[in-house]
Amino acid sequence: MSLSRWLVVCGLLLCPSLSSAAEKMNVLFIVSDDLTNNTLGCYGSKVSKSPNIDKLAAKGVRFDRAYCQFPLCNPSRTCFLTGLRPDTTKVYENATQFRKNVPNAQSLGQTFQKGGYYVARVGKLYHYGVPGQIGTAGLDDPPSWMKSIYPRGRDKDDEEKDLIFTLTPNAKGSARFGASLSWLAADGTDAEQTDGMNADATVKLLQENKDKPFFIACGFFRPHTPYVAPKKYFEMYPPEKIELPKVPADHWKQHPTPAFASHKKEQDNLSDDLRRKALQAYYASTTFMDAQVGRVLDELEKLKLADKTIVVFISDHGYHLGEHGLWQKMSLWENSARVPLIIYDPRAKGNGKGCARTVELVDLHATLADLCGLSTPDGKDPMVPKLDGVSVKLLLDDPSAKWDLPAYTQVSRGTPTATGQPTGKNPWFMGRSVRTERYRYTEWDDGKKGVQLSDYEKDPGELVNFADDPKYADVVKQMKGLLSKK
Repeated sequence: MSLSRWLVVCGLLLCPSLSSAAEKMNVLFIVSDDLTNNTLGCYGSKVSKSPNIDKLAAKGVRFDRAYCQFPLCNPSRTCFLTGLRPDTTKVYENATQFRKNVPNAQSLGQTFQKGGYYVARVGKLYHYGVPGQIGTAGLDDPPSWMKSIYPRGRDKDDEEKDLIFTLTPNAKGSARFGASLSWLAADGTDAEQTDGMNADATVKLLQENKDKPFFIACGFFRPHTPYVAPKKYFEMYPPEKIELPKVPADHWKQHPTPAFASHKKEQDNLSDDLRRKALQAYYASTTFMDAQVGRVLDELEKLKLADKTIVVFISDHGYHLGEHGLWQKMSLWENSARVPLIIYDPRAKGNGKGCARTVELVDLHATLADLCGLSTPDGKDPMVPKLDGVSVKLLLDDPSAKWDLPAYTQVSRGTPTATGQPTGKNPWFMGRSVRTERYRYTEWDDGKKGVQLSDYEKDPGELVNFADDPKYADVVKQMKGLLSKK
């Protein structure tokens, strides 16, 4: 070995931080709000247009069986941004900031800060109400970020001008727009909307931090209701050409009542015309959001960062668009529990493929730390919870690798007291579900209020409940055992 080469090697050994800094991968973490797989081309949609997300999926690994742990914004976002399950954080609704219950949890943002990264966020990452709290910090977690940006666009102005159509015009607060089907084909440009501003701010952060390792999180609001997007996106989806989901007349009689408890009374009054307009608005909002994703991804290319940046695209949970006679979220059906998940690591051997293994959003913290060589809480400090999720790095290199971990999703029913105990008037209980590649098994209130078993090989639409079929007795036993291990 030459003297000069020997000196270089010695220098690297004596200064490992320089070596690791040179090898650090950036992370761009993109979150959509209330997005169903069924409106993305890469997941099989023949109607909705999502060219930019589709392009990312073609480059990376598309997870076809990825699931949230709670189909509601705050519990789900808390889960994937901490790596802790809802039963660890005790966050089951949209009002509790997680540090009230787990004050010493190490968040995803903190893991990257400890690893020497610049960590920033734009838009909705931790929960805040849409549209009421757009432009505010909401339930943000300041320790997670070095910089936080909360844009506010003309969609908020149009809301205050009462321009948005809603099924609940007399409701107050979030119930008027954020919790009900609402929409607006807006005037103006993409850049005037809050999500357009989110894209602008994210692009600026990439430009300002291109020469240092970064973890930049961008949270888009659409297609969360109110479905607001510029008019040009609505024009892509003529209502008369939109097909409506078909629901068997006796469908609700075939399954436990709690399975449909996310249904809202105002939805009973939806005419077919309104259903088509709601779908038009949702598709429009999805395509508008996709366009903003494209702007951010294009900037990565322009800055020549694409080859050293891991890109993650997810939704916080799934969404119903009339399937099972339901709209929105808060169910344990596939539409609500399943999420889009795309991970592009330029180094991964499985890029360009789909993965059929069951994975969970709670796995993202462990996965990204693993991909970037960062440490996470190991449980030795009793004050800092060990992560509940696991790394899926193996599946990025081999999407068909052996993998027998199921996915767990839960949802609450009723009204909890401040201590989380049931009330006498409207008892609070939990529905818990476990998903394997072929089956989903669900228990409502530990089975006291009903049990469900879906066989997706025979019944992909989840129309039949096989739980009481004698032919499935062994499957029920097996799935029940998996659910008990959560």
